[in-house]
Amino acid sequence: MLVIPAIDLKDGRCVRLRQGNLREETVYSSDPASMARRWVEQGAALLHVVDLNGAVEGEPKNAAAIASILKAVSIPVQIGGGIRSLDIIERYVADGASRVVLGTAALQDRAFLESACRAYAGRIVAGVDARDGMVAVQGWTQVSSTQALDLIAALAGYPLAALIYTDIGTDGMLKGPNFAALRSVLERAHCPVIASGGIATVEDLRAIRALGGKIAGAIVGKALYDGKVELSQAIRAMAAA
Repeated sequence: MLVIPAIDLKDGRCVRLRQGNLREETVYSSDPASMARRWVEQGAALLHVVDLNGAVEGEPKNAAAIASILKAVSIPVQIGGGIRSLDIIERYVADGASRVVLGTAALQDRAFLESACRAYAGRIVAGVDARDGMVAVQGWTQVSSTQALDLIAALAGYPLAALIYTDIGTDGMLKGPNFAALRSVLERAHCPVIASGGIATVEDLRAIRALGGKIAGAIVGKALYDGKVELSQAIRAMAAA
């Protein structure tokens, strides 16, 4: 199981939020490329980069920071936040992104999702973000009337590289993942699943891995930045299994 460091970008800086609240940010670095190199040096095999401004506004807003990350590292990088057109996907892929994450579009624009999967086979990841079981969109600023599990079931027909499931209530709280929700997600998913939200310890990672099935990785954010989890140690723990 991959341990995937998160790099969340807001106004060009690396930040972490509490439950996705843009007003509750902690800034960890003003040099995203340096942060990316830090995680690579500690053994990361994949980075998860999110344009937080872009997710809210519906178009990329941290393009320069993302480009600097892609130039700084040679490992795969997946990018999400504000991706609403094939042109944006093409730009990121041309700059070196290995995969792109479609969140709002996965719910609201299935025609675009289908076109993206067809044009960029093996590169499209669906991001399903849930607040109290309901899908949240637009950078988590709006909660839809669609249940997350229903969306996951509806995505079964798309050739996705993976599905990222984020439980917003646990995100950034360092209180552990929502395991009940993850089990339900694994029952319905038809592609590899990456867990996100609430991971605070290596034991949390072990527990996620123990769910088995389609679990392919776990995104870790605040626990890495606050030193609760040491990346190289976590990677060794997953490899030891």
